[in-house]
Amino acid sequence: MTWWTVVRFAHVLSAALWVGGQLTVSLVVLPLARRLLDDQRRGQVLTAVGRRFGMFTGAVFLPVQLATGVALAWRKGVTWASLAEPGYGRILAAKLVLFCAVMAAAALHGWAAGAGRAAFARAMAVTSLVGSVGVVLLATALPAT
Repeated sequence: MTWWTVVRFAHVLSAALWVGGQLTVSLVVLPLARRLLDDQRRGQVLTAVGRRFGMFTGAVFLPVQLATGVALAWRKGVTWASLAEPGYGRILAAKLVLFCAVMAAAALHGWAAGAGRAAFARAMAVTSLVGSVGVVLLATALPAT
């Protein structure tokens, strides 16, 4: 096992926790909260879950993703120009653009939830979740070379 294996593992683990957390909240916690809790308690629980997940994202997920992603790109010899090349470069560029869009949607979700704009918050949560799955899909499409 090399140092780069550990770096890649941290990158993949962090992404799995981020997307897995989104899926868990969306597919497990939210439906149960809707079914089992009254409106007031549901709001309190979901707000607390959202804040905790947001803190985790800002303190752990984002720094790990950025640091390991930059390190892996450097190791691979990725340059700004190579992002326009067919294959690895273009797929990585698409992944990076989608990742930025996901982060923007997640930030907008947090803002909208805090501002009481439930419909917009829900739309941004769905956008972030679908985009996150897309990032994982693009990551698996990167050629191994």
